[in-house]
Amino acid sequence: MAYRTLLNVAGIGQGDGDINIALDLCEEINAHLSLFLIGIAAPPPVGEYAVGLSDAWLEEREEDLSRLGERAEALESILARRGLSADLASEYVEQAAADNAIGVRARYADLAMVGPDTLSTVNLKRCIADGVLFHAQRPLLLVPSAGKVSLRPRKILVGWNSSLEAARAVREAADMIAAADDVRIVMVDPQSTDRANGPEPGADVAAFLARHGARVTVDRLPSAGMPVADLLKRHATDMAADMIVVGAYGHTRLRERLFGGVTRSMLDSAPVPVFMAR
Repeated sequence: MAYRTLLNVAGIGQGDGDINIALDLCEEINAHLSLFLIGIAAPPPVGEYAVGLSDAWLEEREEDLSRLGERAEALESILARRGLSADLASEYVEQAAADNAIGVRARYADLAMVGPDTLSTVNLKRCIADGVLFHAQRPLLLVPSAGKVSLRPRKILVGWNSSLEAARAVREAADMIAAADDVRIVMVDPQSTDRANGPEPGADVAAFLARHGARVTVDRLPSAGMPVADLLKRHATDMAADMIVVGAYGHTRLRERLFGGVTRSMLDSAPVPVFMAR
């Protein structure tokens, strides 16, 4: 699909790096940037010390609101200098409401982006992932610090396991995949099944993408005891991929956070840009 509106979520204390990446992407594909500046409030004090701490907590909130306003003015200046189609919204929310607030904004975007500054955080990146993928069901682009990102990638690795999440990611990225020079459908320890992979694992999704004009190769890899995420990352590096396309949260969020998974691994460390959807 065509990406006409790109969402970037910014925190109060972050630099301009992620925003400049988002602006560059919008310029590349002639898209509108929806910039959402969010401040996440510290939880109120509770227990026997709450009375003594309440004044300090209120002062912290007032300082946050002041910083939010100052940062919004700075971002307005950046947007004005670039002269691209863009809008800016800001909101100060409680921790429990952050992912929902982000999800509301993401419903009016085709794609959301998380840059290296945000990926270096712990709290904000997970709020964005939850808000975009669950509350808005929009695709999310992770941009690590290494390498260059483009929404016209030439080499794409598609992590495929016949799941609904993987199918959604492929559909959302279909135009990029069709325009690429080299697309690898990568399956790890695939099993031939009637209901999912079929007698020839990867053949169905390869045929689907080929009908869109994609140049597709199916790579079936043995895990040899290696985690799937690590194997996908290594294969992406070996083929000099410009982007990885995967389904997100094939397991529950709690299971991924407790035991790990492809989504968590990509959020924590990705060798190249990652496009994910669910």
